[in-house]
Order: sequence, then C-alpha cells, then structure tokens
Amino acid sequence: MRSARLGGVSSADGTGEQLAFIRETVRRAKPRAARGVVLAERRPVARVLVDKGVLSLDQYFDYAVPEAMSEDAQPGVRVRVRFGGRVGAHGRREGGALHDGFVVERRDDSDYAGPLAPLARVLSPERVLTPKLLRLCRAVADRYAGTLADVLQLAVPPRHAGAEGEPSPRPLPPPPAPEPGSWERYAHGPEFLASLAGGHAPRAVWTALPGPEWPAEIARAVAATLAGGRGALVVLPDGRAVARVDTALRALLGEGRHAVLAAEAGPQERYRRWLSVSRGSVHAAVGTRAAVFAPVRDLGLVAVWSDGDGSHGDPNAPYPHVREVALLRAAEEGAAVLLGGVSMTVEAAQLLRSGWARPLAAARETVRQVAPRVRTVTEHDQARDGAAQAARLPSVAWETAREALTRGPVLVQVPRRGYAPRLACGRCRETARCRACGGPLESPAADSALVCAWCGTEERDWHCAECGSFRLRAQVVGVRRTAEELGKAFPRVPVRTSGRDAVLATVPGTPALVLATPGAEPVAEGPGYAAALLLDGWALLNRPDLRAGEETVRRWLTAAALVRPAGEGGTVVVVAEAAARPVQALVRWDPAGHAGVELDEREELRFPPVSRMASVTGSPRAVADLLGLLRLPAGADVLGPVPVAAFGAGGAREDGAERALVRVAPGQGAALAAALKAAQIARLALRGAETVRIRVDPTDIG
Repeated sequence: MRSARLGGVSSADGTGEQLAFIRETVRRAKPRAARGVVLAERRPVARVLVDKGVLSLDQYFDYAVPEAMSEDAQPGVRVRVRFGGRVGAHGRREGGALHDGFVVERRDDSDYAGPLAPLARVLSPERVLTPKLLRLCRAVADRYAGTLADVLQLAVPPRHAGAEGEPSPRPLPPPPAPEPGSWERYAHGPEFLASLAGGHAPRAVWTALPGPEWPAEIARAVAATLAGGRGALVVLPDGRAVARVDTALRALLGEGRHAVLAAEAGPQERYRRWLSVSRGSVHAAVGTRAAVFAPVRDLGLVAVWSDGDGSHGDPNAPYPHVREVALLRAAEEGAAVLLGGVSMTVEAAQLLRSGWARPLAAARETVRQVAPRVRTVTEHDQARDGAAQAARLPSVAWETAREALTRGPVLVQVPRRGYAPRLACGRCRETARCRACGGPLESPAADSALVCAWCGTEERDWHCAECGSFRLRAQVVGVRRTAEELGKAFPRVPVRTSGRDAVLATVPGTPALVLATPGAEPVAEGPGYAAALLLDGWALLNRPDLRAGEETVRRWLTAAALVRPAGEGGTVVVVAEAAARPVQALVRWDPAGHAGVELDEREELRFPPVSRMASVTGSPRAVADLLGLLRLPAGADVLGPVPVAAFGAGGAREDGAERALVRVAPGQGAALAAALKAAQIARLALRGAETVRIRVDPTDIG
C-alpha cells in the first residue's frame, strides 16, 4: 500500500510502470467504509466539497455513501460530514467535527485506499450546486487566489427548509419579442435586441443616455432574451436600482417571469426566489452583487449596470468583482454581455479597444438633446464670493438654485457625510488629531463634543499641539452642516437629506432642496430635478487613488443624469477647477472619451487593466514572509511594500500594516493567482496563521 503513494517515481527498469499499475489497482479497488456501515450498491463513494474555507484544504474528499442515503445523496445536494479525527483500531472514525458540504460527484471507486468515513446526513435532496455553478465558482476561486468553499458561500444562499418544501410555479412560455422603444435612440440598439431575440450572444458596452429610461431599456433587453428561449440575468449596485428595473419588468412582461434576488427580501424569501430560478420556474433574475451567481438555466444574457460602482466589489474573501464574474460566466455559458451605465469604466473601454465588445451609444446630437446644461465654478471664484462665504454656495450656484426652485426640486451633492468630518486648527491650519491614537477629529453635530474618526474617543478639551490655539475650522463640511446652512439661505424651502443613515429612493417633484452624498441621490418624481449643485469637487478629485478621476466622473454623471434636459431648463453647477479632465468630461458629457484617455495613461504606467496586479497587505513580517515564498512568472515586479492604514475584523484599525503590489504582464493573471495561493499555503504551514490579505485586481490602488 505504501507503493501507491510513490506516484512520481519512474525508472528505466520499468519500476514506474509497475507503480502505476499498483496505483491504478488500488484506486479501482472496492471502497471500504467504517465497520457497521452498509455501502450503497451503486456508486458507493461521494466526492464532497467540505465547507472549511482553508487554502491548504481546497480540494475534494471521498466519503462512503450508506445505502439508506443513496437515493438522496446525489451530486449538488448539501450534506453533513465528519471532518478530521482519525480511524481507530476497529475501523471506526474517531473525533472530528461535523461540517457542511456539497456532494460534487458519485463514484464507483476512491483514490483513498483506507476505510472511508460515511456521510453523516443528507441535509436536503435539493440539488443546489449545479455543474455549471460549480465550474463558475472554481473559475472565480482560481482567478482570485481563493478557495472554492469561500466562493460557494457567496454563490449559494443559506438553506431554509420551509422554502424548499414549497413547490415552485410552472414556467411561463416565452413572451413575444418587444418593440425597440427607446433603444432606437442608440446606434445599433434595435439590432442588439434583435440579436438577443434570435438566440445569439452579442457583447456590448452601453453608454446610457441621461434620464429615467434606462430601467425600461434593460427590461426590453431581458424580454428580447426570453423571447429567444433563453434566460437573462441583471446585476445592479443597490436595492433602489433593483426596484426600478423590477418595476420596468413588471410593466413590460407582467408577473411571474422574473425573480428579484436582493437582501431586502429577507433570507427565507430570497432563498424561495433563488429556488424558483434554480428549478427553472422563472428564467430571469434581477438582483444585487450575489445575484451574479444565480443559477439561471440556459443563460442568454448577463447585464451589469454601473460596473464602476464600489458595491459590485465583494468585501468578503476572495473579493471577486461582479464585472469579472459576469465575463467569466458569459464565456463559460456562451451568453451575451451588456455592460451599461451613464459613465464608463477603464475596464469597459479596454473591452471596446480590444474588439471583444462593441459600443452601444447615441449620436452626439441625441446626447445634447437629453443632457442638462453644465456650468462650472472654480474654488478661486468661490473664495472671492461673498455668497459662498455665507452659505457655501457661489453666486452662480445660489442664483441657479433660486430660479430652479420655482420649477421643481434641486439636488445638492455633498461628497462627505456628517456635520464637519475633518477639522483643523483655526490659527495654524494643523489637522486636529486625537490624543489617544492620533486619528483625525470630527464634529458629529453643531453642539456635540469632538470625536475621533478612528477610535471613537471623545475630545472635550482640545487644543492645538503646534500653536496652542483653541479655535477650530472645518477642512471638510459634511452633508448635515450643508443642510443647516442652506436651510438658512432658503428659509421657506423644505430640505431633505439622503445618506448612509437614511437613503431616500424618491422625492416628490415639488420645490425642495435635496442634499445627498454620492450614490445616495434619490430619483425626483415627474420630469426630474430642475437643477443639481455638485459641491466640493476637490474632495473627490484630490483623493490619493488611481481611480479618483474615473470615480469622480461616474459620481457626477450619475447625479447629473437625474436632472431635466437643457431644453427644459435643467442645469448642473459643478464647483471644481474648470480645466480638470473630469470636469471637461462632465461639461461635454463624454464618459467614453474620458475612459479612453485614462486607459492610455494606464498603458504608459502598466497599471490595471492593462496589466494584472495583486495587493498583499499585513504586518511587515507577514508580508515579507509571503513575498519571500512567492515564485512569480518571468517579467513580474513588486512595488513596495509601503505603510498603509489597514482595517481588521469588525472594521478596527490596524496600525503598522504594510502593502505590496505585485504586477505581471497580460496573460499571466492565472499564474499570478496560483503563485499567490501556493505562497500563502506554504507560509501558513511554515510560519503560522498570521493574516495576510490578498486581493487580485484591487479596485482601490492608492
């Protein structure tokens, strides 16, 4: 039996062939189970993925299938197995804890020659892990240097027995192909829908026009796919966007043709809807981040809206991004792709430049007809403006808001939440810092004590350590203080706020000031906002991040797209340097041009998406250990490590952390992920379990 473990040995005298014969004989030997277990007559071995999530255990394990469980223990079902422990003298498994797992295969034989532990329990006969979903999760785990078990936790929702016991409705027949509708505004828009209805797989990057029509346009793309006899999947960044597409689908197709997979539904209801997709009762799914794994049958279309939104990046290991998972899935299942948004990411621009996807965009004349007018105000103009000093609004913005409030609501985008999230000494301008940890101090409200943004310690007796002054000034003004100041400037106008504490989905179309942080802008009922004021543009543009310009354009365009067209008086005022590239992209309403220039710069710098990159973050010793064990492909280089602000479990700040960036050439991404995974396994085995956070293709490179 020991010879069976010598699989790598070979020699000229035939020893290698003999060992191969022995190994094959052992492998095909009838499996044995622990004493007292009656094996299933057919395929008595279950290959199980144990839900451990440990890198070194990212493999399948064989278990014996008792005859009593044989009918239910089919590939794709959830099981409970005993993992760990040992086999005692009497052939029984001793010790080891019970873990959940999935049966991935039933076999007649096993690679393990000893007695197999039996399955402890079949949790449910429901086949939730389809072969296609397993292949997708394996591909995602390999791409992001993670484990299959971790990806499955993101892909398969927790079980609810009550939902599994309910029958799913019978599927409806395919609907008729929809009319192009507002897709006629785009060059090749009707042809794209016709291709979907014909069962083809077009790939497009869609630059959506401003206005409220995009949910209905997504609904028509879904309807065309269903008309062609295939399934459709739509992934959106938040529940508000999901609700808008859900409403559009109901209006176009009626009830029963799609399922909404969003956290707002609750765990049990969401699992019930997920089962209706898995069982084939509905052929279209709409949802947030996790919905990209939804087991839609015969998938014909994967649509991702606003792929640059940070919500599409999963905060859990191995940190996959919706866009990349969607592209992997479309390639695996031969589905069409629609990457859409009012802005465009550099990754989408690269897909266009490579020819992998085609553009879906409107003519410039059409863009000018539906876009609002954009005016700029520089920070220098604001500093000289008396109105700006009194109410944080330059005269141009104040006059625009006053006139627009006679016709409807005005949106005010403030980059920071809170009251005064960053403070400085009023005399020497030194940043006000916590005496406990050195973190920046902030003011939650006008009459509250100062609070540290890092450790939460209150500071009631602050004075400047540099000059001794007790006076403070706001470096950054938050949305609550802005609301307070604008309420004084427009005393008879209602003021509504939308941010992390309370996000509004919609606001009435009546005159009001609506203050929102980026991403929390509500939709105004009726024709939209009469105007929008984009304040403190420097706070977005000056962020130390590779994507600062791209993200600023996305946030500005998302807000400006809610404003009425210029022909109906819609105006956007942006407070930022007029010559800045993102400002010019907003003025011209040219997200594709901005993304193309950003891509050119990335090519010069050899940054993603032109290259493949991974970040390694942890303590200096842990990062050094991992880099020392890393076996990189030829041409790879390491940037850093450099000190960073890292955050551990529960969001607690971890000082003293370092980060290194590992960069490889295009086409070497798989080799990079494999090398990182192997180095992490070796480090954990040799040096202990000190955490190192590995992120492949991180979106936030500071």
